[in-house]
Amino acid sequence: MAPKPKPTQAKPSPPPSGGASFSPSAVPLEDLFSALHRHAQSLEFDQAAKVADQDEDAVRCKVVALIKSDAIDKALAAIADAGRLPIDLRHGILRQPRDKRRVDRENKEEDKEEEKGGFMEKVKDFIQDIGEKIEGAIGFGKPTADVTGVHIPHINLEKAEIVVDVLITNPNPVPIPLVDIDYLIESDGRKLVSGLIPDAGTVHAHGSETVKIPVVLIYDDIKSTYKDIEPGSIIPYKIRVALIVDVPILGRLTLPLEKTGEIPVPYKPDVDVEKIKFEKFSFEETTANLHLKLDNKNDFDLGLNALDYEIWLTDVSIGSAELTQSTKLAKRGITSMQLPISFKPKDFGSALWDMIRGRGTGYTIKGNIDVDTPFGNTKLPMSKEGGTTRLKKGDDDDDDED
Repeated sequence: MAPKPKPTQAKPSPPPSGGASFSPSAVPLEDLFSALHRHAQSLEFDQAAKVADQDEDAVRCKVVALIKSDAIDKALAAIADAGRLPIDLRHGILRQPRDKRRVDRENKEEDKEEEKGGFMEKVKDFIQDIGEKIEGAIGFGKPTADVTGVHIPHINLEKAEIVVDVLITNPNPVPIPLVDIDYLIESDGRKLVSGLIPDAGTVHAHGSETVKIPVVLIYDDIKSTYKDIEPGSIIPYKIRVALIVDVPILGRLTLPLEKTGEIPVPYKPDVDVEKIKFEKFSFEETTANLHLKLDNKNDFDLGLNALDYEIWLTDVSIGSAELTQSTKLAKRGITSMQLPISFKPKDFGSALWDMIRGRGTGYTIKGNIDVDTPFGNTKLPMSKEGGTTRLKKGDDDDDDED
């Protein structure tokens, strides 16, 4: 009788491939990238996309291959499915993985790194070369930004409110959020003010948005810090803006911007009542002209639009008025003006005769002037207390004023 054949032992079936599990039958990493590289070199991106995603670096390459084969939805789905993996196509750098399995494997292969260094460099170059072409494949690109204007909507003796207009253009098919806006204003290399605006909004897909950055300069803070900055002067400034945006695939980008210009440190004008000249005298009502001198102490012209004032003689108010009169107050110059006024002398009692007989009369004047400057419109106060003026008749000769 023939001997019975020995039963053969069944070979264990290899575990199913896919996912992130590795086994002895898994495709070697070098073969994996060789296949990817071969398909990419032949522009066979459909074939490259079918390579097993057994390694997170392969996932990166697979996403790029899907993009290049116009399978955008599949590429985005692959990114979403592999959200736990550090997929980063910005510079083609193989980032450090998060799972311990990959770290352990790299530690074991550390001794072989010199031998495989040439191969890994090829892998990096491959990913970088493909990654640089993403913009051409699906239109993901770096946004652009430009400072289109700097406005000073409000300025007075205490502060200047500045608004910086920044036009941001988004070439991408999806909206991009403005993560932060970091700004700094300096003068001759010295910091004037800085700040951070978080969560500044969103720029629409394939659109442009003008972002307004409000900045406030407090003059007292500036003058207390830099003693050489004097009231009435014009100082140069440089605005530095850093826009931080979050672009899909490209990640967070910083868009640096700069703009230079000048800003004033305004100073109120000095006012002096040179004389009060009567035009019509009556105890019931007297009309007169105030002869004013306005001394513009600023390094820039002021265009006077309107003026309001109240004046006191010997602590008695003789009236107030508003006047709309356009005139130019030249920089560092004195401008003479005449303002009409009417009052009742009987309200002064015996003090009126003392004023008429005396050579000088004490006065106080307070008011405001509305002016245009090269930097915008503003309202500046004017005042003088303890001044001395003279009362004169309308037909008096002015030659004896001195």
